[in-house]
Amino acid sequence: MMQHSLSIQAHFRPEVVERILRVVRHRGFELCALNMTPRTEAEGINIHLTFASKRSVDLLSAQLSKLMDVACVEIQQLTSQQIRA
Repeated sequence: MMQHSLSIQAHFRPEVVERILRVVRHRGFELCALNMTPRTEAEGINIHLTFASKRSVDLLSAQLSKLMDVACVEIQQLTSQQIRA
Protein backbone atom coordinates (compact mmCIF):
# COMPACT_ATOMS: atom_id res chain seq x y z
CA MET A 1 0.00 0.00 0.00
CA MET A 2 1.13 3.51 -0.78
CA GLN A 3 0.88 6.36 1.70
CA HIS A 4 -0.56 9.67 0.53
CA SER A 5 -1.15 13.05 2.12
CA LEU A 6 -3.80 15.72 1.54
CA SER A 7 -4.06 19.28 2.80
CA ILE A 8 -7.65 20.54 3.08
CA GLN A 9 -8.93 24.03 3.77
CA ALA A 10 -12.53 24.12 4.97
CA HIS A 11 -15.11 26.27 6.70
CA PHE A 12 -15.45 25.16 10.29
CA ARG A 13 -18.71 23.39 10.93
CA PRO A 14 -19.25 20.72 13.59
CA GLU A 15 -19.96 18.10 10.91
CA VAL A 16 -17.21 18.88 8.37
CA VAL A 17 -14.58 16.52 9.86
CA GLU A 18 -17.15 13.72 10.11
CA ARG A 19 -18.07 14.16 6.43
CA ILE A 20 -14.42 14.09 5.37
CA LEU A 21 -13.71 10.92 7.39
CA ARG A 22 -16.82 9.22 6.01
CA VAL A 23 -15.67 9.86 2.42
CA VAL A 24 -12.19 8.53 3.26
CA ARG A 25 -13.68 5.32 4.67
CA HIS A 26 -16.34 4.83 1.96
CA ARG A 27 -13.76 5.23 -0.81
CA GLY A 28 -11.57 2.49 0.68
CA PHE A 29 -8.72 4.57 2.10
CA GLU A 30 -7.13 3.73 5.47
CA LEU A 31 -6.55 6.77 7.69
CA CYS A 32 -3.03 6.89 9.18
CA ALA A 33 -2.96 10.41 10.67
CA LEU A 34 -5.13 13.51 10.97
CA ASN A 35 -4.14 16.99 12.12
CA MET A 36 -6.57 19.89 12.34
CA THR A 37 -5.65 23.52 13.09
CA PRO A 38 -7.66 26.75 13.00
CA ARG A 39 -6.94 29.24 10.21
CA THR A 40 -6.45 32.91 10.88
CA GLU A 41 -9.55 33.75 8.86
CA ALA A 42 -12.78 33.53 10.82
CA GLU A 43 -14.55 30.18 10.75
CA GLY A 44 -11.77 28.34 8.85
CA ILE A 45 -9.73 25.19 9.54
CA ASN A 46 -6.79 23.41 7.92
CA ILE A 47 -6.91 19.63 7.93
CA HIS A 48 -3.92 17.47 7.06
CA LEU A 49 -4.67 13.79 6.31
CA THR A 50 -2.21 10.96 5.81
CA PHE A 51 -3.71 7.71 4.56
CA ALA A 52 -2.80 4.45 2.84
CA SER A 53 -4.36 2.80 -0.18
CA LYS A 54 -3.66 1.01 -3.43
CA ARG A 55 -6.19 3.35 -5.06
CA SER A 56 -5.37 6.65 -6.74
CA VAL A 57 -5.12 9.68 -4.47
CA ASP A 58 -6.81 11.69 -7.23
CA LEU A 59 -10.06 9.78 -6.65
CA LEU A 60 -10.21 10.81 -3.00
CA SER A 61 -9.15 14.38 -3.75
CA ALA A 62 -11.95 14.79 -6.31
CA GLN A 63 -14.58 13.38 -3.94
CA LEU A 64 -13.50 15.59 -1.03
CA SER A 65 -13.53 18.68 -3.26
CA LYS A 66 -17.26 18.12 -3.83
CA LEU A 67 -18.13 18.31 -0.13
CA MET A 68 -20.02 21.29 1.22
CA ASP A 69 -17.76 23.53 3.32
CA VAL A 70 -14.52 22.24 1.69
CA ALA A 71 -12.80 25.20 0.04
CA CYS A 72 -9.57 23.60 -1.25
CA VAL A 73 -7.92 20.15 -1.45
CA GLU A 74 -4.21 19.81 -2.30
CA ILE A 75 -2.23 16.61 -2.75
CA GLN A 76 1.01 16.78 -0.75
CA GLN A 77 4.21 14.86 -1.47
CA LEU A 78 5.41 12.66 1.41
CA THR A 79 9.11 12.67 2.19
CA SER A 80 10.90 9.39 2.92
CA GLN A 81 11.16 10.43 6.58
CA GLN A 82 7.36 10.90 6.81
CA ILE A 83 6.77 7.47 5.24
CA ARG A 84 8.99 5.69 7.81
CA ALA A 85 7.33 7.40 10.80
